[in-house]
Amino acid sequence: MKRVRFAPSPTGSLHVGNALSAVANRSFGDWMLLRIDDTDPARNVPGGEEALLGDLEWLGVVWDEGPVRQSERRERHLEAAAPLGERFDGITLVREDGTPTYHLASVVDDVDFGITHVIRGNDHRPNEDLHRRLFQALGATPPEFVHHGLILGADGKKLAKRAEGATVASLREAGIPAEAVRRYLEELGLPRHDVHYDLPRIRRLAIEAIAAMPDDELAERAGAPPELVPALRGARDLKEARDYARSILEPEPVVLAEDSRPTLERFRELLGADGDARALVRELKAVGGDLKALRLALTGRERGPELWTVIAALPRDEALRRVDAALG
Repeated sequence: MKRVRFAPSPTGSLHVGNALSAVANRSFGDWMLLRIDDTDPARNVPGGEEALLGDLEWLGVVWDEGPVRQSERRERHLEAAAPLGERFDGITLVREDGTPTYHLASVVDDVDFGITHVIRGNDHRPNEDLHRRLFQALGATPPEFVHHGLILGADGKKLAKRAEGATVASLREAGIPAEAVRRYLEELGLPRHDVHYDLPRIRRLAIEAIAAMPDDELAERAGAPPELVPALRGARDLKEARDYARSILEPEPVVLAEDSRPTLERFRELLGADGDARALVRELKAVGGDLKALRLALTGRERGPELWTVIAALPRDEALRRVDAALG
């Protein structure tokens, strides 16, 4: 059995590079431990653990045991260090204040939880030799170490956490469905070399994810009634889907110029014929109707979902009321 662990520090929302490690560990391992590496109080952020747990749950990354906090295993770490002393191969194991360092806590925990494979980013590669020696000094067989490439920004450096879309929270707030982020990370797998962050790819996957959602799920995630689903299908992300729903449910009041009247009067006639919404729009377009004016009359906005879906979503009386209001 391949036993793996994902061990983030509680520094807030997951960086996409850390999320890559989480997904890679979950895909590779038969059993996964979630460990919170909180041995360095200076790096810990209030609410940081809750944020990263929420990110993992949103991504659908499940773990078999944990979260185990290193800070709660201090006595065990110090007990393991006693035969080795406070320093090992020139590296501090126990700080002057009596707290264990990352190197000691990490290796002791990997030993105690029977971790067979350590999967992490290339930035941890320099620690491998030291950790191997520590395993051996503790009388344990070192696990297999697998280091994957890092996610880089456009400048070729490690993607900064403040960059657009660099954290799981920022992607969620931008309306990117979790399925799109998870699929992107699964596509990367365990990259042997560093990779440039491809946010446009995530956006394309977001469109596919929305297209694949069942009607009831899309309605729920956009906070919209089911009858609006056709209007939401063309949205590029869930934030835009919510905006589309709002434009139909909560139109901005407008008063249109008199030259809009012929189009809106023709719309009245066609709507009264109980025709198909797509056919209605085609008919208006064929006679040179001002479709922009009709959209403004129905939603108060110049842009939005396909016009036929707006017409189909509105009860006939409500559509006529909005047209009358727009004409003053």
